[in-house]
Amino acid sequence: MPNSAMDVSFIVPAYNSESTLRECLDALRNMACSNAEIIVVDDASTDDTKLIGEEAGARTLRLVKNSGPAAARNFGARHARSEILFFVDADVALSSEALNRVRMVFRDQPGLAAVFGSYDANPKALGTVSQYRNLLHHFVHQNGQSEASTFWAGCGAIRRSVFERLGGFDEEQFPRASIEDVELGYRLRRAGFRIFLDKSLQGTHLKQWTLASLLRTDIFSRAIPWSRLILDTRTAPNDLNLKWDQRASFVLLVLVCAFLALGFFHSEFLVLSSAAFLVVLVLNRRVYLFFFRQRGLSFALGCIALHILYYLYSGFSYLYVRTVFLLRSIVIL
Repeated sequence: MPNSAMDVSFIVPAYNSESTLRECLDALRNMACSNAEIIVVDDASTDDTKLIGEEAGARTLRLVKNSGPAAARNFGARHARSEILFFVDADVALSSEALNRVRMVFRDQPGLAAVFGSYDANPKALGTVSQYRNLLHHFVHQNGQSEASTFWAGCGAIRRSVFERLGGFDEEQFPRASIEDVELGYRLRRAGFRIFLDKSLQGTHLKQWTLASLLRTDIFSRAIPWSRLILDTRTAPNDLNLKWDQRASFVLLVLVCAFLALGFFHSEFLVLSSAAFLVVLVLNRRVYLFFFRQRGLSFALGCIALHILYYLYSGFSYLYVRTVFLLRSIVIL
C-alpha cells in the first residue's frame, strides 16, 4: 500500500543494463531524499544488473524470466510505496531538477494524470547515428503539444491511482520493448485523463545506437506496432511523430523516388523530383537547422540522409500494416 511519507517511487526496468545502470542510479540518488524510493526491476538479466542495483542502495527486485519492460514496470509498481510512480529507463540519467519538477507539476495541477519529458540535447554516445537519433527525439518532444496525446516511460510519471485503474502497461500485447508506453497514453486519453509534456523535464540518454539497431528498433518495435495501434484505435493525433508535415514528407519522398526513376526515360521528371525534394527540405527546415546549430554542417547533412531514410521506412511500414488490415477485412467479408 502507498506510504503517505513516501510521495515518489522511481521505477527502473533493467535488462542486461550494466553499461548504463550505474550512471542512471547515481543521478537518481543525487536528487532523491527520504521520501522518494528507488526500485530497480531486474528483468532476468544475465549480467551484473542486479548486483549494480543492490550496490547502489536501490530496492532491487528480480523477475524469474525475461518478460519485457512493460511487465517489469508493472511489477515495480505493485511493490512501490508511493502515490506517484516515476518511470525511468535504465539508460537515462535524469537532470538534477527532475524530481522537484515532477512534484511541482502534480502539486500545481491536481487534475493531471501523468507527465513526461524528453532527452536533453547532450547525448552521451558519440557517432552520427547515436547523436542524430537522440537529438531528433529531443527536438520532437521539445516541439510537441504540452497537452499531450500519449505518454513516454523513458522519463515519465503517473499517479498510482490512475495507473492501477487502467491496469498498467499491457504486458501481454508487448512482451518485449515496444510502444507499451504509447499505448498506455492512448488509453489514458480515451479515459478522459490529462497528460502533460513538460519540456523542462529532461535526462541524458546513454544508449549507443548503430544503423542496424536503429533500423531494427524503429521498424519492428515502433513503426509497425504503432501503425497497428493507429488502425486499431483509429487515432492519429497531429502531434510528436505524427504531425501532418511528417506525413506529407513521406508522400513527397515517394514522389521524389518515382520521378527520379522516370527521369531515366524523360529528363523533365528530374525537375519534378528536385522540386519535390526541395519541398521536403522546406517542410523540415526547423529540425535540419537544429541539427546544424548543434553540431555543424557535415553532421546536419548526415542527419538529413538518416531522416529521409526514417521517413521512407516509417511510411512504408505503415502502408504494409494498412495493407494487411485491408486484406484481413476482405477475407472476413
